[in-house]
Amino acid sequence: MLDLSYEPPAPKVIQGAREDWELVIGLEVHAQVASKAKLFSGASTLFGAEPNSNVAFVDAGMPGMLPVINEGCVALAVKTGLGLNAAINLRSAFDRKNYFYPDLPQGYQISQLYHPIVGEGEVLVDMAPGVARRVRIERIHLEQDAGKSIHDMDPTMSFVDLNRTGVALMEIVSRPDIRGPEEAAAYVGKLRQILRYLGTCDGNMQNGNLRADVNVSVCRPGDYEKYQETQDFSHLGTRCEIKNMNSMRFIQAAIEVEARRQIAIIEDGGAVVQETRLFDPDRGETRSMRSKEEAHDYRYFPDPDLLPLEIEQAWVDEIRATLPELPDEKRARFVTEYGMTEYDASVLTAEVENASYFEAVAAEAGDGKMAANWVINELFGRLKKDDRGIAESPVDPAQLAAIVRLIKSDAISGKTAKDVFEIVYTEGGNPETIVEERGLKQVTDTGAIEDAVDRIIADNPAQVEKAQSNPKLAGWFVGQVMKATGGTANPKAVNEIVATKLGL
Repeated sequence: MLDLSYEPPAPKVIQGAREDWELVIGLEVHAQVASKAKLFSGASTLFGAEPNSNVAFVDAGMPGMLPVINEGCVALAVKTGLGLNAAINLRSAFDRKNYFYPDLPQGYQISQLYHPIVGEGEVLVDMAPGVARRVRIERIHLEQDAGKSIHDMDPTMSFVDLNRTGVALMEIVSRPDIRGPEEAAAYVGKLRQILRYLGTCDGNMQNGNLRADVNVSVCRPGDYEKYQETQDFSHLGTRCEIKNMNSMRFIQAAIEVEARRQIAIIEDGGAVVQETRLFDPDRGETRSMRSKEEAHDYRYFPDPDLLPLEIEQAWVDEIRATLPELPDEKRARFVTEYGMTEYDASVLTAEVENASYFEAVAAEAGDGKMAANWVINELFGRLKKDDRGIAESPVDPAQLAAIVRLIKSDAISGKTAKDVFEIVYTEGGNPETIVEERGLKQVTDTGAIEDAVDRIIADNPAQVEKAQSNPKLAGWFVGQVMKATGGTANPKAVNEIVATKLGL
């Protein structure tokens, strides 16, 4: 099971030209709230709508239009905080972040700086079987998203799509606890998994619904421990932020590239400049985007159009009561309840839909361990080959459970079961009916099997002599019997009868 005690993770050590360096990483993950309406308006959040069709007057920054908080977004932010074992602040407030956004018509972003809705929490990141790292969450605040600027539709003009403008985001800010590229990617993956289980964000990174700003700095060995003792960030080196990362693979690559860039600067006698950078995966480099602003540069002040947000503990408790079983809990239960390995439990719980599918199969099949084997090896293997997700599976849980039951009752062999699975996957149908109509039912009549064994032994006296001197060759007779019965004979019964007839 997981080791839940917090230990600072082993750092990623990068060898520079002159000395060794360690990485320090913190992430700001922007997760789009899974709401149908925006944070401060009733406009739709539907992805893929016609440009500028999901825009209310307040989103467009029209004079006199006032924001109205979406209670559903607040509830989902609270649910997220509870799922991350975080403190819920019963009183929070919204601030204006003044910054030039070409795709945010009001000219400022409504966010939370001084009083976020969620305080400190944690994420347990799975690094190896039985090993978890604790990454501390500093805060989660609600804010509105900006729109999208489009630069490739005209050689001389840029276009703006305001459909995303005002969409609710949860910014989940970690402490600088992450010490390597792999751990950073694992952290984002685990956070995405938890959000999907909670139902508070769909985690679709391709659509931009989950993206990360990655803060990277380098320090000399021992400096991180000094920071832990003093909480003095100067020990961690100057950080640079890599914006809008929406791929686990790119997150890892960008961290590695940026760390080496900073090391080269320091070892050449220069100083790292705190700034915001973009990662170019084609060229394998980070590029400067702008100097990194501090909070005072944004001229934050309380939003005069929104009163402080006050919620009641009773409401928080109601939301807590709706929390689903989360990934770590589900994985532990699968191991104990179904007797499977932790690896298999991890595979089955990686996505909430996969876990639900498996449990439906196990419930109908009456054998969780065999159900897990068929879901992981046969179903997942075939879906991966066809580049399909579990929602697109041609085989539903009831059909797969029926195949498992047929094996358990000795109605079909494991080999025949794979043939039945292929038929159901490509043609559909009821597995029991397929077995009956196509004559695939396993022969368990020992008399019929004995007759087949006797015939083959009588026809092959030389092979009998070889098998009796070398019992390993008895497998030849088993194969011949299976061939003679069209693969429908019970393999266990065939093996026993062959051994008896040959006197082995």
